[in-house]
Amino acid sequence: MTPPSAHPAPSAHGSGHGPAHHHPDTDTDRGQDHDQTEILDLDAEVLAAHTASLIAELPVHTGPRHIVDLGSGTGAGALALLAHFPGAELTAVDSSAVHLDRLREKAAAAGAAERLRLVRADLDAAVWPDLGTPELVWASASLHHMAAPDDTLRRVHGLLAPGGLFAVVELAGFPRFLPENAPEDAPGLEERCHAALDRHHAERLPHRGADWGAALVRAGFTVEQERVLRVDLGPSAADTVGRYALAGLRRMRGGVADALTAEDLAAYDRLLDTEGPHSLLRRDDLRVRTERTVWAARRP
Repeated sequence: MTPPSAHPAPSAHGSGHGPAHHHPDTDTDRGQDHDQTEILDLDAEVLAAHTASLIAELPVHTGPRHIVDLGSGTGAGALALLAHFPGAELTAVDSSAVHLDRLREKAAAAGAAERLRLVRADLDAAVWPDLGTPELVWASASLHHMAAPDDTLRRVHGLLAPGGLFAVVELAGFPRFLPENAPEDAPGLEERCHAALDRHHAERLPHRGADWGAALVRAGFTVEQERVLRVDLGPSAADTVGRYALAGLRRMRGGVADALTAEDLAAYDRLLDTEGPHSLLRRDDLRVRTERTVWAARRP
């Protein structure tokens, strides 16, 4: 979860688990995909318990035989779904060959490779590949990347088996890590970065923060569940949280650098300097604070 999915790496394409319409066909894009793989894997590790809880509370009446994960990224949602529904097979769809290769490795390590089908596809394309007739479709942090998400919702409605469930998970934004009064040489820096990132995303991701409940109803679904899952993880997993914060803030830098003062940017770079005394990896006060909203919608 493309992930908590499915959480999330800020970039020119926004943050999410496996941007579903990203085209990784240039050397630069492939480099970005490799960079994003690390943060997607860390996101999956840090938020694993929350993802499992989210899936366990979906209003699934009987165990699905076939699940489709749209914008699967490196598999935070896909592997959690396979673990929760041991009788199911899953089709993971993503446009990034790098992410799908990583998902293949992780599925093999988890003993789930035979239950997983990987499909590389652009979900903004006029024609989708044959994805079967699933009883459950999962889309974590991917819908807001779609060029025409209302069309995507109608396609999912037609894809699902009658009575099937569509689970949409979206993030309130990239996680916060630092205390409000940190760092000491630039208090409030992280919030200023998020404000700049929100402006950056408002120009490039117009569907970020959309009311997916209303959109699902327009597409013919009946929304059975809408809830907000708040995450606030302390420093008990300090090493992983530190690496997660470092990877995330490294990626965020490119989207916010032009909006920061020279003093803020210097403080930001001191946080990223793993050899310096102000490194994120040396802090013992990092937390992971974020929110996910979950919509569970049924095809009548």
